[in-house]
Amino acid sequence: MANEHNSTVARDGVQLEMRGDVAVVRLCRPAKRNALSDGLILAIRDTFQNLPANTRAAVIHGEGDHFCAGLDLSELQERDAAAGVHHSRMWHHALDAVEQGAVPVVAALHGAVVGGGLELASACHIRVADETTFYALPEGTRGIFVGGGGAVRVPKLIGAARMTDMMLTGRVYNAVDGERVGLAQYLVPTGTALDKALELATRIATNAPMTNFALMHALPRIAEQPADHGLFTEALMASIAQSAPEAKERVRAFLEGKAAKVQKG
Repeated sequence: MANEHNSTVARDGVQLEMRGDVAVVRLCRPAKRNALSDGLILAIRDTFQNLPANTRAAVIHGEGDHFCAGLDLSELQERDAAAGVHHSRMWHHALDAVEQGAVPVVAALHGAVVGGGLELASACHIRVADETTFYALPEGTRGIFVGGGGAVRVPKLIGAARMTDMMLTGRVYNAVDGERVGLAQYLVPTGTALDKALELATRIATNAPMTNFALMHALPRIAEQPADHGLFTEALMASIAQSAPEAKERVRAFLEGKAAKVQKG
């Protein structure tokens, strides 16, 4: 990956910086603990829908002491049922742009990953947490319900029973227990989550694009299909991926002994 950096001015609390072919997306509301306003949610949507053409992977992180402390409470307002549905669906479309976009996304987590912040993190494909990270879903104790996709995404990470416990009791997971139950795949020393996320994204960016596409878009669907359907989808996706010219070159290099061998971790 090239070392050149190309930053854009933060818009509605989001800044995009290209580090070679990795897009680094920063939440820039540190005074608000990067709380999610509607403007910030829409800026996240627009950023991930309009990544530069050369982007092969992305990292999202938060400026200041926290990744994201959830919904900006100053924006809480009374809504009738119809308005509430439309507001929730707006969040869904925005976070779909992260999860179902063009490239894999690695979240660098630290400090609060709470409420909507956990919903955002769960829309990413890999989560790296440092030792300051803590997770919570306080909506249940505030008389409301998750509305940004958490009811779908969080149980896929930790199971419905653990999410129910978090919402019924206000349970907070620390960094160690969060990694243990599946809220993050990596746990790193304080202050190093972004470095680790960039390392992973740089590695991901070297994969064949169709393989990354399959892992983002086909694998989650296969996981929800009946076994017979999943096996058929797998066969189709495998044949498409291996037919790509870049995949053929990589297989040829492996067969000729030119590819790096898997090493013990």
